[in-house]
Amino acid sequence: MTAVLHGLQALTQGAVLSSFTRTTRLLAGIEPGHKKPIEMTSGDPKEAMPAFVADKLVEAKASLGTYPRIRGSEELRKAIAAWIRRRYSLASPVDFEHEVLPVNGSREGLFFATLPAVGRKSFVGRPIILLPNPFYQAYLGGTYAADCEPVYLNATAETEYLPDLEALAREPAILRRTAAFFICSPANPQGSVAGADYIAKALALAREYDFMLFMDECYSEIYVGADAPAGGLQVAAATPERFRNLIVFNSLSKRSNLPGMRSGFAAGDGGFLDALAEIRNLCAPQMPGPVQHASAAVWSEEQHVGVIRQAYRAKFQVCDELLKGRFGYRRPAGGFFLWLDMAELGGGEQATLTIWKRCGVKVIPGVYLAHEDRHGVNPGRDFIRVALVHDAATVREALGRIVELTA
Repeated sequence: MTAVLHGLQALTQGAVLSSFTRTTRLLAGIEPGHKKPIEMTSGDPKEAMPAFVADKLVEAKASLGTYPRIRGSEELRKAIAAWIRRRYSLASPVDFEHEVLPVNGSREGLFFATLPAVGRKSFVGRPIILLPNPFYQAYLGGTYAADCEPVYLNATAETEYLPDLEALAREPAILRRTAAFFICSPANPQGSVAGADYIAKALALAREYDFMLFMDECYSEIYVGADAPAGGLQVAAATPERFRNLIVFNSLSKRSNLPGMRSGFAAGDGGFLDALAEIRNLCAPQMPGPVQHASAAVWSEEQHVGVIRQAYRAKFQVCDELLKGRFGYRRPAGGFFLWLDMAELGGGEQATLTIWKRCGVKVIPGVYLAHEDRHGVNPGRDFIRVALVHDAATVREALGRIVELTA
């Protein structure tokens, strides 16, 4: 009987294998079925970045001659705190000294945050980390690094593509062992948005059982409706406990088309962030001074964000036109992914092969973005994820090719 790997053995021996690596292996040696292949796997935005960023980087070039502070510059922390207050209309200011921590992209913060989440309390039995299923791979990487047991909470159409909190509340044995609960809103890949009531219920569970609620909100500024999605800090700020037991992660990668800057933040529970900052001071890189200076300027400017959001809305109009009544399509509330049901093409993995061989369009099988739950069910098995990062014309061409397969 093969032993189940966990902890660093699981990380080292490939238990968390990138969905991009798995897709590359699946399609290795197979020629695309079109002279113009289109890559729609990676969430790497192609819209224009703010024009002033390069100048801001140059302005702070002298800062490359000194070590940056692990907690970031006062300029950056103040800019992030001010953005949070504006974005969520908070009645009181965010404490930029203790409630904001710049990180090198949200992925780094999400990974390292698992360490103090486990270290902050004692457990009877192996600690648990709750993961939405499908999930972002950094969540599972951090889970194994902290030697925790992952518990996968399927997010399907039946649960409105978010973990079922009512069902979770009926499992106190799991909740007592929980160190952290990851929620992504808008969700990657389904685009579902957690409303204020949902966030409040999740936060109440975190406080009742004293675990950390980690809200991954890196797609928060890409939404299709008139109203911006609710945020964890917005909900928590209205409670007597304020940000206790809550950390929100965000970045400039999606909001501002700056994935190469590797600039993000963690915000919320000040005591927790103080501990996380000390851990990062041991093993994580500081954000370079020029990047901090440019990031402060980007968080302080909103016009470019509206332009980017309109570009994605135009792409979803193309999706509405081409995909209506097909592949279980529904316009997602946020984010820039499609989560398409490919059961009619043999499931997500077979569909990925077929679409590449016949259409020259590269997508990711949903099964690579999820994991079997306690009952042996992988909720991504029939799906593919399609990233709408190209311009609307390219999106139209790619989706048109896929639609022709089943026309």
